[in-house]
Parts: sequence; structure tokens; C-alpha cells
Amino acid sequence: MDATLILIDSDAELARARVLVDRLWKSDLPTDIARLQAQARLIAAYEESKWPRRRPRTADLIRHLMDQHGLTRSEMVPILGTPSRVSEVLRGKKGLSMAMVQRLRARFHIPADLLLPPPKKAPDSRSTKRAAA
Repeated sequence: MDATLILIDSDAELARARVLVDRLWKSDLPTDIARLQAQARLIAAYEESKWPRRRPRTADLIRHLMDQHGLTRSEMVPILGTPSRVSEVLRGKKGLSMAMVQRLRARFHIPADLLLPPPKKAPDSRSTKRAAA
């Protein structure tokens, strides 16, 4: 096969790149395997820029975990506190306390950072000083 890679800047080029990956997938030649890896990286970069991943809402993540483990709202009371607190958390009205995060982490064996809100960006101290002056 030739040594061309497809640079992707449109959905049409993405489709061409995927066809190329399908062809390269069947080859055992080291050059084709290297080309396949490079093209796959280009595809991943394009897809990530076009469709960036977003963190799931905490309530959605908890609902998913409940579904995966076959748990009801009442079975979440020991983890989240009270029936009303379970309802508030699942509706996204209340955040999680550190104790809740620890209990969820222990129950579902997931990293705590999935349950914690992302850190807030600190304001640029130079721009706030200039604005105040």
C-alpha cells in the first residue's frame, strides 16, 4: 500500500480515513501497522475536537451505578442519608458531602474524582488587580 495518511478536517475526510483504517487493519506489514496507528491517532484527534467528552452529571452517574447494581432508591438511603436526600441528589438539587463520596466510592469501587465536582478555575490575579486599580 502507499504511505499516504489522510489529514482530517471534515466529515468527508473522516469517512475516507475510516475506509483506509479498514483496509490497513487486514495487513500484517510493519509499515501498514505503523500507518494504521498514525491514522487512528488522527481520527481520534479529529473526533475529540469535534465531539469533546463531557463529564457526566453526578446524578446521572449515580443513577447509572444504581441501574448496573440493581439498586432502588431505598437501598441508597444508607449511602446518601435520608430518602429525601436521595431524591435531592438524584434530581441534581443537592451535591454530595465528602462522607457520601466515601460511601459511594466504597460501595461501587470507583475513584472519588468521578464523584467530585471539577475544580473551579482561579481568576487571573493580574487581571483582577488591574480592574480594581
